[in-house]
Amino acid sequence: MRAFIYVGGDIRADAIEEFPTEEDLVIAADSGYKNALALGVSPTVVLGDFDSLEESTLPEDVKKIEFPPKKDSTDTQLAVEYAIEQKCDQIILIGGLSGRLDHTLSNLAILEDLSSRNLRGLITDGFNRARFLRNDSAILPRSKYFQYLSLLTADEKIRGVEIDGCKYPLKNAKLHRNTQYAVSNEITGNCAFVAIRRGGAWIVESDEAKK
Repeated sequence: MRAFIYVGGDIRADAIEEFPTEEDLVIAADSGYKNALALGVSPTVVLGDFDSLEESTLPEDVKKIEFPPKKDSTDTQLAVEYAIEQKCDQIILIGGLSGRLDHTLSNLAILEDLSSRNLRGLITDGFNRARFLRNDSAILPRSKYFQYLSLLTADEKIRGVEIDGCKYPLKNAKLHRNTQYAVSNEITGNCAFVAIRRGGAWIVESDEAKK
C-alpha cells in the first residue's frame, strides 16, 4: 500500500504529478494539510504538534493524532512511522524541500532510511523531486517539469554506476562523494535508466529555478 504524506513548505502545485487514489493512505503532517488542500486532496489523517495548524480548523471526520511540542522526531518523521505501522511499503512525500534547510536535509535522510528498510520513497515539491537508490536500479520517466537529473553520493564512493537515456551517459563508473561529476545531466529519451551496483546515492530531478 502507498502512503501520501503532505508536509509544509512551498510547493509548485502545477508541477506535482503524484496524486493518491482511493486505495492509498493520505496523511498530512501539521501545516502540510494546507498543501494537501491546495492540491485538491483531503487527508484522512492529520498528525503533529499542531504548532502551525489549529486543530479546530479540521473537519470532524478527519482522524487527528496530536504529539507534544517537545519531541525527538519531526512531524514528517512521525507521519512516516505512522504510515509504516499501517503496513505501507511506498512513501510519497509532498512538500518539505523548499523551507528550512535542516528540515530539507532531514527529509532527504528519510529517503535513505526507507531504502535501508527495503521500502520505496519519493519526495517532491514541484521544484525538485528526489529518490534514494542503494545497490539497485530505477527507471525515471521524462517530465516536462524537471530539466536536470543529478546523482549525489551518500557514501564515500559508489561503484558500477550506469546512466542511460541521458545527455551524458555513464557506464560502470565510480563516483566519489567529494568530487561529484554526475550533476546537471538531462534526460533525452522517453525515460532514464539509473543503476548503482555498490553504494547509495540520491537521484535528484530539478527545475532551473522557481517560477
